This record gives sequence, C-alpha cells and structure tokens, in this order.
Amino acid sequence: MKAVVCTRYGSPDVIQVLEVPQPVPKANEVLIKIHASTVTAGDCEIRRFDIPILFWLLLRIILGITKPISGIFGQEYAGQIESVGNKVTRFKKGDPVFGPTTIRLGAHAQYLAIPESYPNLFAPEKMTYETAATIATGGLNALHFIRRSTIQAGEKVLINGAGGSIGTYALQFAKSHGALVTCVDSINKLPMLRELGADDVIDYAQVDFTRNGKTYDVIIDIVGKSSFSRSVKSLNPNGRYVLGNPTVTGMLRGLVTSSVSNKKVISQFAAYHTEAFEFIRGQIEEGKVKPVIDKRFSLDQIADAHRYVEGGFKAGNVVILVAHQQS
Repeated sequence: MKAVVCTRYGSPDVIQVLEVPQPVPKANEVLIKIHASTVTAGDCEIRRFDIPILFWLLLRIILGITKPISGIFGQEYAGQIESVGNKVTRFKKGDPVFGPTTIRLGAHAQYLAIPESYPNLFAPEKMTYETAATIATGGLNALHFIRRSTIQAGEKVLINGAGGSIGTYALQFAKSHGALVTCVDSINKLPMLRELGADDVIDYAQVDFTRNGKTYDVIIDIVGKSSFSRSVKSLNPNGRYVLGNPTVTGMLRGLVTSSVSNKKVISQFAAYHTEAFEFIRGQIEEGKVKPVIDKRFSLDQIADAHRYVEGGFKAGNVVILVAHQQS
C-alpha cells in the first residue's frame, strides 16, 4: 500500500510517499480502507517534533528517540471497513467510519489497522468522507472547549485562533449556545468567520485583543500566544479562560488564578468519548454545523499540504484525499 513515511524529524522535506506492507488486523482490530485524512498544525508539530516540554520526553519515547518508529503519521481518518478480526462485533466489511488514531497515528496511508473501539459509524448520504475526516481533531477539541467553558446565552466569547480546524467548529458551537462571539485571526480568514456567524472579528496583526479595553465572559485561546496576565484581565468577573495549547507555566499559573480569584482557567485536554463523536456527527448531519474545508491534497502532495498548514495559511481544515489504485 501507499503510505506517507517520515524517516526522521524535520521539515516537510523529510516526507516520502512509499510502498509499505499493508497492515493485518489483530483479533480485536478492524482494517480500514482510508478515503480521507487531514493535515493539522499538530501533525506539523509531530513531524518536526516541536512538542511542549510537559510531553516532550514521553512522546519522544513513544514516537521514537532518534527517528519516528513507524514513520506513518496522521491523527484522523474517514473510510470503509475492509476486514475485521475474529473478535470484532461492532463492524462489518463496507461500514463507513471515522475516528481518531490517538497516539498510534498512521492515518496518512491507504489502510489502517486499529482497535474496534476507535471508529464511529456515519451515513455517507448525509456526510462526505472528507467532512467526516475533520471531526476527530477539530470537532472534538472544539466541543470540549465549549462544554468546559459552560457558555450561557448572551455571554461574550472571544476565540483566539478562530480560523483553524478547531476554531471554526468552536465558533459554531458557541453560537449554538446563544453567545456573542468575537473571532481573532489573520485578515484573510475574517470574511469566512463572518459567514460562519462571528459577531465581531479582529485582525491579530492590527489589534491586540488583550490591550483594546474590551472584556469577555469566556476567552478560548487556541493558539496560546497571548499574554496570560492580560488575557485574565480581559475577563469579566466569573469569567473562564480556556488554554487550548497550554504550557507548563500556563497550567501552573492557571491553578493559582483559579484558586485566588473568581476567574477560572481551564487547561484540561479532550478525551475520546463516543458520545461526543455522535453529537458532532448529528450536528453535521442535521445541518446545524458546517465543517470548513480550505484545500484538498492528494496523498502524493502531502509535503505541500504540510508546507501550507505550517505557513499559517489554512482556513478551517486541509484534507488529504487517499486514492486507491491497483498496483
């Protein structure tokens, strides 16, 4: 099968598309014929191993000390069940599924063997494979941030880094709660955010939201590059500050802030719960949420996809279309 292989950590130039053995599912695994995957900012961080210090050593051991162990990255997928292990009961050949790969990675390939607890069913007549492939990272994390921040109707919410895979979902979930949402991102993404329902938009290159004198009930900082202290000061009493990309320092300061003030700092990571995936799937199938797909690349173009995402150009999601051809 074709797979995207990284033989070392580094720039997009380390990526190669090679022929590798097709995986064989174990007794409790399913083999998925992948139709679509994505490239996220997280994929780029893993490729160059630009990992926060809190997780650096653990992930270096898991993924590979001197070079990637498997070399096949990719965190989310959508495809069809090709075959199942003899202990699998949830799925059968041909079932359309989407889901995360978790720390196993491996979605940038034509086939993926994964435990049967990972995939989730969806209806292709209501949602494309491309759309389903965006749920497990952007959709799941956005829903987690919105739920943890306990947004109430009429509250003012600011999303910093709203134009990416997580932010575009978070904007729509926040609006569904009746929030007044301000989105911060680069100027080229602001019209798209307006179309998705943003009440106000800020070009981060022109305005620092922590210095403009405005305050919010909830700040969701996906990019994690704003001043911690000024962000907390930009909260209303009883406000919530969500660290979407927390550092060790930010988490420690968050614990102190939450304990000595009426403002709450949240840095908990999203868990892979089936209920959350089913909720997001339902929202998309009912037309209540619209996943944003910026560009589509083939598996052979994945190095270009990494360059595009790494350059900060991505508005919403970048999807990888996985073609299956007879060798």
